[in-house]
Amino acid sequence: MSRIGRMPVPVPAGVKIKIAGTEVTVEGSKGKLTREFHPDITIKQESGNLIVTRPTDNRQHRSLHGLSRSLLANMVDGVTKGYEKNLELSGVGYRALKEGNKLKLQIGYSHPVEFDPPKGIDIIVEGTNKIRIAGVDKELVGETAAEIRRIRIPDAYKGKGVKYAGERLRLKPGKAGKTATKGK
Repeated sequence: MSRIGRMPVPVPAGVKIKIAGTEVTVEGSKGKLTREFHPDITIKQESGNLIVTRPTDNRQHRSLHGLSRSLLANMVDGVTKGYEKNLELSGVGYRALKEGNKLKLQIGYSHPVEFDPPKGIDIIVEGTNKIRIAGVDKELVGETAAEIRRIRIPDAYKGKGVKYAGERLRLKPGKAGKTATKGK
């Protein structure tokens, strides 16, 4: 039996769960999430917990069991607490601005780069070089942070670019100069 899959998902007070066949809707104080699950996986609500079960022990059902339980737990956490990712800009003249709903980045290109966040994502700019991405969907928050980072991945030699907060970069050593004289 899957260790993750067999653990019940606790449902906090104030969270409403609606199970309609293979579709589960979770609604809480931060928002509402809906997800379609595999038809072989059974999801039931019993005494304040969500229980995920599988029909057989074959390989596919075992992997879907743990995955479904994790996705459900992320949905419940998202609508109660929310998720966030922090990014940092490092480089001379690199800055972020928020204009309306769009994020405007000046990160070493000849033009400013505009990023329009997807629905359900809040972008907060702190100072000029810190960006916080927040939302209820863990998947969408992570994907949005990765898309912003992808605009200017940190350079391997100087470390300039967009990086996750706390990310440690391994910088390559620069080109070694030749000190030997000619003819030897």
